[in-house]
Amino acid sequence: MRKGQERLRSLFPGGKISGGGMGLALLLLAGLWLATGFYQVKTDQQGVVLRFGKFSEITQPGLNYHLPYPIESVLTPAVTNVNRVDVGFRPYSDTRNPDRTQDVPHESLMLTGDENIVDVDFSVFWRIKDAPKFLFNMANAPENVKAVAQSAMREVIGRMQITPILTEARSQIEVDVMQLTQAVLDGYQAGIEIRQVQLQKVDPPMAVIDAFRDVQAARADLERQRNEAEAYANDIIPRARGEAAQIDQDAQAYMQQTIAEAQGDAQRFLSVYTQYAKAKEITKKRIYLETMEKLLSGTEKVVITGKDGPGVLPYLPLPELKKRKEAGEAQ
Repeated sequence: MRKGQERLRSLFPGGKISGGGMGLALLLLAGLWLATGFYQVKTDQQGVVLRFGKFSEITQPGLNYHLPYPIESVLTPAVTNVNRVDVGFRPYSDTRNPDRTQDVPHESLMLTGDENIVDVDFSVFWRIKDAPKFLFNMANAPENVKAVAQSAMREVIGRMQITPILTEARSQIEVDVMQLTQAVLDGYQAGIEIRQVQLQKVDPPMAVIDAFRDVQAARADLERQRNEAEAYANDIIPRARGEAAQIDQDAQAYMQQTIAEAQGDAQRFLSVYTQYAKAKEITKKRIYLETMEKLLSGTEKVVITGKDGPGVLPYLPLPELKKRKEAGEAQ
């Protein structure tokens, strides 16, 4: 206070402060002190107001006011920025080749469910979703996110076989790791939202990658031969089933035809027998004549007289005449 009084005296002529001058100076100082409560929150930030160090309220982007220090203070974390954490690799500082990275084996080497080792590099993208929780519950957010994501990746990889990890399961791994990491951070009340987990590289360790590629090629050949065998089976089995069904249908048709013919013959025999029973002599003669008509209709006939006759009689060659007539019509 003495230093303040000395500075105030230096502002007045003669180094003396009157009662009115002191009041004006105090008002000026109070105005300046109150003016220190104005603060600006940018569009990508949230204002977290602390009253004596304890969270009080959240303010939105724009010009805001809080009680001057030491009563209240404000923190303005960027809540819309998407942050990135790399696990298993680090980018080189060489500006001429920005895409070049350095592997970090103690982070990237992981054990699979079938006791194989796989080298996994991935990135985690996150942002602040709850500013107060983020500020008060997270001492070092990037390192905590990295540790949780690495633990989640090891758990997911440890449940799976190496073949799907290296082939078709990459998308599922990213989803599972993102969900597990988010669940753990929510349990810590970290105020962080995991936006994406992106696999950068999933390979066997460099020391065994050549042998592993040979194994993968052999498995690919096995899969190809299995597919060819299944295609052949899918082609020949339906064809054989179709042929078997056709044979069965033909047999059924032949059986029905044979049964129908047998039933027709039996019915015809019964009808003839019924007529025969009614008039045996007439029916017998009629059957004999019909039978002889069928037998003799296609044969050449020679008429021979009885015992007292002259022998073979001249006859009209009806079959020859018929053949000549048919040949003439055809010509």
